[in-house]
Amino acid sequence: MSKVIVITGAGSGFGALAARALARSGHIVCAAMRNTTTRNAGRVAEAAAYAAGHGVDLRTAEPDVLSRESADAAISAAVTEAGRLDVLLHDAGHMVTGPTEMFTPEELAAVHDTDVLGTQRVNRAALPQLRSRRHGLVVWMGSTSTRGGTPPCPAPRFAAKSASSAKSSMDALAVSCAAESARFRIETTSGVPGSFTSVINHFVTGRRPADRSMVPDCEELCAGLMEQVSQRPAVPTPADADAAQVADAIVRLVDAEHGKRPRVHIDPGDDGSEAVSAVADRVRADFHGRIVLDDLLTPHAA
Repeated sequence: MSKVIVITGAGSGFGALAARALARSGHIVCAAMRNTTTRNAGRVAEAAAYAAGHGVDLRTAEPDVLSRESADAAISAAVTEAGRLDVLLHDAGHMVTGPTEMFTPEELAAVHDTDVLGTQRVNRAALPQLRSRRHGLVVWMGSTSTRGGTPPCPAPRFAAKSASSAKSSMDALAVSCAAESARFRIETTSGVPGSFTSVINHFVTGRRPADRSMVPDCEELCAGLMEQVSQRPAVPTPADADAAQVADAIVRLVDAEHGKRPRVHIDPGDDGSEAVSAVADRVRADFHGRIVLDDLLTPHAA
């Protein structure tokens, strides 16, 4: 059955791939991205061309996850146009790379504002829509970096992802949101991609620290480290690893039976995140059982 899906951060990367794959599967997809009339105008045109060329329903919208008003307006417009909202996919992110010491607290705050607080702004707009229908799905696009082997230098991004990746990171915000929504038959799950540097190379495109005064010290302390870090994550990843696998996994999640959508790891390099997450899930399920709130682990009608 066709679902109405809103995807944040869908201008490029996994979000764009997932938007196209879900549209091809027959869903009504609203690909949300910032600056649709300026910096991302070309991506809006590409989405329109893709929709026309493939005969699918792929739309675009401009919610700024840094603005509560913008998020409210975008979700409201999507619901008005399509008549309902069935699925919300969180994929908006803000990548920075460099020695952690070089980043100012304000720069770290900016990353968290997008990756963490941005999800809260969108949730406050979207969850009431899902709750009113007593049905829905929230998918958080996480990262194996939150639990698996983590290289140095993108620490601000990984710290933010650890605070926003739903079951992938077990962060209190996302996990609490999942539990609080369960009795309204709103399901929460996550897609957890590993390193697909052939398509999405954050180490090359990520924003660098603005404060350059510490560059000489950091170059002395981290001589050659940035170059090594940008290359090494691709070493264990098979040469034929295709980022389209992530989009395909998201399609399978959305199309799966309600209430039976596990977190899915898409990690050809196997950095260990899946094993660590399995332990965290077991501990959490045991704890919920001991406090007699294990019904919150799965969506159901109250």
